[in-house]
Amino acid sequence: MTDRVVIVGGGIAGVSTAAALRAGGFEGDLSLVDAGEFPYDRPPLSKAFLAGTKDLGQIALQTSDWYDDQRVRLVNRAVVTALRPSDGAVELADGRLLPADRVVLATGGGAARPPIPGAGSDRVHVLRTADDADRLRPALFPGARLLVVGAGLIGAEVAATAVRLGCEVVLVDPVATPLAAPLGPELATWLHTLHTRHRVTTAQAAVESFTDRPDGIEARFTGDATPQLFDAVVLGVGMVPRTELAEQAGLEVDRGIVVDTRQVTSNPAVLAVGDPARTRHEGTLLPRTEHWEAAQHDGARAAATVLGTPPPAPTAPWFWTDRHGHHIEGVGSMADATRTVLRGSLDDPSFAVFGLRDERVVAAASVDDPSAVRAARRMIDRRVTVDAARLADPAVNLRTLLRG
Repeated sequence: MTDRVVIVGGGIAGVSTAAALRAGGFEGDLSLVDAGEFPYDRPPLSKAFLAGTKDLGQIALQTSDWYDDQRVRLVNRAVVTALRPSDGAVELADGRLLPADRVVLATGGGAARPPIPGAGSDRVHVLRTADDADRLRPALFPGARLLVVGAGLIGAEVAATAVRLGCEVVLVDPVATPLAAPLGPELATWLHTLHTRHRVTTAQAAVESFTDRPDGIEARFTGDATPQLFDAVVLGVGMVPRTELAEQAGLEVDRGIVVDTRQVTSNPAVLAVGDPARTRHEGTLLPRTEHWEAAQHDGARAAATVLGTPPPAPTAPWFWTDRHGHHIEGVGSMADATRTVLRGSLDDPSFAVFGLRDERVVAAASVDDPSAVRAARRMIDRRVTVDAARLADPAVNLRTLLRG
């Protein structure tokens, strides 16, 4: 019987787990441990929060009243240093013990820092937390020379925010067309050239080294004998899952905390959700999914496991990003598609790209057309057969295609 649940980590995965537990009827003791003042949403960190148009309170995941109303004990400014599943507790850095029949690890991840010589400079930033954003913001002044390394979602969003603040931005990535795998080559190419149209200089390159100078930080790129000088650098090259607590507790870890399809780790008293969780399905370890909604779904599955109820039905993975005034959404994986269909025109947003396999939609991505992605998601989940010509025709209502 589970009467006491402790959730370690206050990101979207942790808060979603708490919300799903109470919504599902859990009446026991429920604690959420967070290192900050309160759990906050991370997507705005590279956009509105970094730009200074929203403060920390405005990106809180829940109001303070919500925790009281839901009877969730928020243990803030606290760090869990050890799991004691055999003792039915977790230990905090100050020595306190929180009783727990089940523990849910929602420990998230830290920003990746590749071993580039000179990357330890104070002028080299990452962006994973509100503290990171607070530290970076003063460097984004009009005329500042900013280098962004990595043109994935975070790097591209930071570049877009910085150029809007008046910075001179250079965005480098070793891949010619970043994000081609999730978005498809047409949309990924369109997005990357969008940077150039908004005064961001892009280059296909890797950084070999950084060197501090009195007037900035020098970056040397592969294939370029002449280093370039910047005022600041942002590394947007991914994240590293936080697995230390799991490792110390002897849980199975393999580039993430290994869980089954119900979010249960190798110790049945411990579950894991969100960025650090890596699912084993039918004997195969799947890649970790580092998206906001995926963390929400993990929380719902974990809550169902604790409650002993059926898990929510699976649905195609979905994500979004915003840059240069455009809203981009994606669903499914373009890597699963054998052909793509363009709906609309790349020269006239909004438009959408659908990935097909055997006359079924397996993925889609759109610019300023979220309704297309919503329809595509239903097509994927229902495995409906579609006519590619009708799918490409903007005059055809996508809802009519849901009938197959």
